[in-house]
Amino acid sequence: MRAVRYVGQGESRLVEMPIPAPSEGEMLLRLRCCGLCGTDLFKLDHDAIPKGTVLGHELVGSVAALGSGVTRFEPGQRIVVPHHVACGECSLCQRESETLCSTFKENLLSPGGFSEFILVGKRAVERAARVLPASLPDAAAIFMEPAACVLRGIDKAGLSDVERPAKAATTAIVLGCGSMGLLHLLVLRALHPGIRVAMSDPIPQRRQLAEALGADTASSPETLPRVAENLSGGLGVDAVFDTVGQPSVAEEALPLTREGGSLVLFAHARPGARLALELNQIFRHERRLVGTYSGSLQEQRRIFKLLTAGRFDPTPLVSHRLPLQNFQRAVELAGQQKALKILLTPGEGDGARGAS
Repeated sequence: MRAVRYVGQGESRLVEMPIPAPSEGEMLLRLRCCGLCGTDLFKLDHDAIPKGTVLGHELVGSVAALGSGVTRFEPGQRIVVPHHVACGECSLCQRESETLCSTFKENLLSPGGFSEFILVGKRAVERAARVLPASLPDAAAIFMEPAACVLRGIDKAGLSDVERPAKAATTAIVLGCGSMGLLHLLVLRALHPGIRVAMSDPIPQRRQLAEALGADTASSPETLPRVAENLSGGLGVDAVFDTVGQPSVAEEALPLTREGGSLVLFAHARPGARLALELNQIFRHERRLVGTYSGSLQEQRRIFKLLTAGRFDPTPLVSHRLPLQNFQRAVELAGQQKALKILLTPGEGDGARGAS
C-alpha cells in the first residue's frame, strides 16, 4: 500500500508499505478520505514528529478485513473512527478530563490516516467506531472528531445548554475564519439557532464566506471592540473563541467578553508563547479563561447525532479533494491560506471544490 511518511524538516513523501493484518479485536479499513487538520500542519511546521510518522486522524474508511472476535462490523461498511480513546477509568477520566488521560494519548490508527489502508486498534473498534448511514456523506462524517473538539470548548464556555429570553440572546465572537473558526460557527448554530455570532479575520474572502455560512457579521480584527458592543448591546459577549493562537489576539479578546463571560483558547501557539493579561480583568469581573484540547467520546456521540439528524452540515467547509500523492500540495495550500478543509483520498482526486 501507499502512505505519506514524514521525512523531516517539514517534508513528507509517498512511500510503499506492507498492508497490516488485523489481530484479534482489530479492524482494517480501506481509506475513503482523511481530512488535513491544523494539528497536522502545526506538527509539520515545527518538526514536532519523529521521522517515519504517518499523520492523519480525521478518517472515513470502508471495512477491508476484520480480526477475530469482531462482530459489530461487516466488510464494505463505511466507518468513521477517531484516533484517541480514553481508558474511562483513571482519576482524570472520572473527573471529566478524558482528553488528558495518559491512555487517550495512544494513537489507535496505524500507520495513520494518510495511508491507503489503516489498522484500527481494539479499543477504538470496541468503543469509538461508527457505521455511517447512507444519508451521511464522507465529507460530513470526517468532521465528527474536529467538531467534537469544538463542542468541548463550547461546553467549557457554558454555552451548550443555554436558554435565555430574546432580550438576553446568547452572543459569541469567533476569532479566525479558517476551517476551525468556521466550524465553531456551524456547531454554535446547530446548538443554538438563535445565537448571535460575529467572526473576525484579516482576509476579506474568508469574512464573506463566514457571512454566507450564517455569521451575523464578519469584520477585520481592528474593528472588534465596536462589533462586540453592537452585537451585545454594550454588555460584552458571552464567549470569545480564539482559533488563531497568537498571544496578542487573546490579550485583545478578553475585554470583549461580558462580566462573567469566557475566553476560550482553541489553537496551538508557538512554543514558549505567553499571555500578558491584567489579573483584575479576570478576578473582579468573574471572567473565565479556558483552555480546551481535543474531544471525548461523549462529544463525538453528540456531534454524530447532530450530523445524522441533519442539524449540522459541515460540508461547505471542504474546499479541496486531493490524492495522497499530492499531500505536499495540500500542505502548501493550507499554509498559504488558499484552502479551508482539504480531504486526502486514495485516488486521483478532483482538485478544488467549493469555497477556497
